[in-house]
Amino acid sequence: MPQTPMTIAVDGPSGSGKSSVSRAVARELGLGYLDTGAMYRALAWWCLEQQVDPADAPSVARAATQLPLTISTDPDAEHVRVGEVDVTRAVREDRVTAEVSAVATNLDVRAELRRRQRAIIDELRASTGGVVAEGRDITTVVAPDADLRVLLTASEEARLARRATERHGAADEVTLAATRDLVLRRDRQDSTVSAFLEASDGVITLDTSTLTFEEVVAALLALARGEVRPDAHAGTPHTP
Repeated sequence: MPQTPMTIAVDGPSGSGKSSVSRAVARELGLGYLDTGAMYRALAWWCLEQQVDPADAPSVARAATQLPLTISTDPDAEHVRVGEVDVTRAVREDRVTAEVSAVATNLDVRAELRRRQRAIIDELRASTGGVVAEGRDITTVVAPDADLRVLLTASEEARLARRATERHGAADEVTLAATRDLVLRRDRQDSTVSAFLEASDGVITLDTSTLTFEEVVAALLALARGEVRPDAHAGTPHTP
């Protein structure tokens, strides 16, 4: 655990590796882990279950304020619950993925979930010594004052291959085609309300296209421990 509370904010598009990498970094540093994307997915799932049209912005915004959400912040014990229902697997289903952008681009929804996210971050800084929070606007809006802010990015080809393998167990032509629309459409839609494709001032960019999972984790750990220095303006980290 760090001697002083640490917040690490990680942004990135689909397939950049931000969830698995952030979880591993949190585990290694003894910090909490917050998957903000799962919060939007939980709301999308709940709207579908409650027969609330995701395109009905006022109704979805009301649902966000009433969402009985419990989300694990233990990097070794992933779970998401809505009320008494464990939706950890359900929020990753294609039907939820197809609707989550309609929920996530609702500005009133974003305001409510950001409020919850900041409260969780503050709680984890007090209770566990810090948090690795990942999503799509964590470095710019949710935690712009984080101790370390990183944008994970990757080529479109690499991102599609990773997500196809994750969802279908392979990255052949058929599975890539099945994955392309979900991944690229969601990134395109979400980018209308979140800045996660290019780094803002002070945010370090780490291109993971040709890196292994272990190499990306090692790079973030080195940054968190001050073992490498970033370029002065949103650059790639370099060894001193």
